[in-house]
Amino acid sequence: MPSPTEQLTTARLVLRPYRDGDVDQIVAYATLAPWSRYLPVPVPYTRDHAVEFVAAMTALDPVVHEAWAITLDDTVVGGINIRFFCDGMIGELGWSLAPWVWGQGYATEAARAVLDTAFTARQQLVRVRAMADVRNVPSQRVMEKIGLVREGTLRRNRTTRGELIDEVWYGILREEWEG
Repeated sequence: MPSPTEQLTTARLVLRPYRDGDVDQIVAYATLAPWSRYLPVPVPYTRDHAVEFVAAMTALDPVVHEAWAITLDDTVVGGINIRFFCDGMIGELGWSLAPWVWGQGYATEAARAVLDTAFTARQQLVRVRAMADVRNVPSQRVMEKIGLVREGTLRRNRTTRGELIDEVWYGILREEWEG
């Protein structure tokens, strides 16, 4: 497998590995109620949760799970990751952004960069998938903008804070990405 990417740069963003110093910037958005609405994260989200999150992200094996802090003007405004399954043939994207940058195309920009890098760097990668809470329409739009196709809804597939959640799944095959 190719060596993992350290940093990705887009027109407006820098996606870089997480650092211990990111904790306070993560707390600034992760403690906001809108941010956690569709995410399976603790509520209320505390600084200790952010410390644990950064430690977990920096400990990942990037061969099977790459993760980046999404930065805008040197400020962490979110995160994005891709996990690899089935000997690296399947990737799964996930992301979140600070509410104050929603609706500006940053999630699409970051997701497209990670998708393109994954397919370019990993020749064995056949498919990339992503999912969202079915009520999270903005995330579904991001998936569609980067070329993923809606594949189905898994009803009551996950529980978050005691509530059963329907998930919508999207995917793209290498030949669709190449086209």
